Amino acid sequence: MNSCMKKVVFLLTALFFCAFISNAQEVISLYENITDSEQEEINYNSSGDISMISNVVDPSITIYLPNPEIATGTAVVLCPGGAMRFLSWENDVIKMSKFLNEKGIAAIGLKYRLQETSSQPVMNMNPQNAFGASFNLTVTEFDKLQNANANPSTTEESVEAVYRAAADAQEAIRIIRDHASEWNIVPDKIGYLGFSAGGGVATAAVISNTDEKSMPNFIATAYGPSLIDVTVPEDAPPLFICTNADHPNVAAGCLALFMKWKAVGIPTELHIYGDGQMGFNLDKRNQASDTWSDSFITWLTVTGF
Repeated sequence: MNSCMKKVVFLLTALFFCAFISNAQEVISLYENITDSEQEEINYNSSGDISMISNVVDPSITIYLPNPEIATGTAVVLCPGGAMRFLSWENDVIKMSKFLNEKGIAAIGLKYRLQETSSQPVMNMNPQNAFGASFNLTVTEFDKLQNANANPSTTEESVEAVYRAAADAQEAIRIIRDHASEWNIVPDKIGYLGFSAGGGVATAAVISNTDEKSMPNFIATAYGPSLIDVTVPEDAPPLFICTNADHPNVAAGCLALFMKWKAVGIPTELHIYGDGQMGFNLDKRNQASDTWSDSFITWLTVTGF
């Protein structure tokens, strides 16, 4: 084999190895001795990737690591949305993981416990109405929310579901810190990015935290207001929020959450986009909120993460 051919083989091998690393996944259960995980309901897309998960019995984290050559040491725990009834895994975890990995950021998909689903098929549920919303506040009515709590359901079942999911998010941070050196992650550069209800889970994980090891270093929520009463801890991390202005209840809740964080002097950033009513993801829609992911990366950069 001549030297030119050897170089080609070496380059192809290197590219394959890098691709393998960037796509490698490890799944770790948050708790031991889970015996009935087969009850979980998983939907797949046409490519064979997980699109949606419901009836979570075995909470876990899925690890998506970037190419070590570009790794920044930052890790983002992705808390997918789904109205506490399902997890939007394809949009909020798989697509976001690829985006973050390309930036050198480790992505950790969190499969957290949910409220039990009804007999209504998950695929046909309207996330806005999954809790049986009893109010419909605009962004200008943010001060009508009690303690910045935008959860439209006050039933014991729904509130307990939020706290269970928050406990899962806290356990995820502990496990990541235990594996930080193995995964090339800096222990004080770990945070949450939650979407919709996942943002509420991330917020609850911070508000209810009592263990330094499980407190994140930053928190970001995309159209995800708090689902419990907000009392900001003294050691709460910096907060990034983005939402559409006309998203009922959600925009009001996000603004109320911003005001709570800001009132105690913790660095907080809020982006309210005026040209959309519902949530958004990485798919471009020719609207101002298309830039949210770039704003998030910029925020991570200027805050030192």
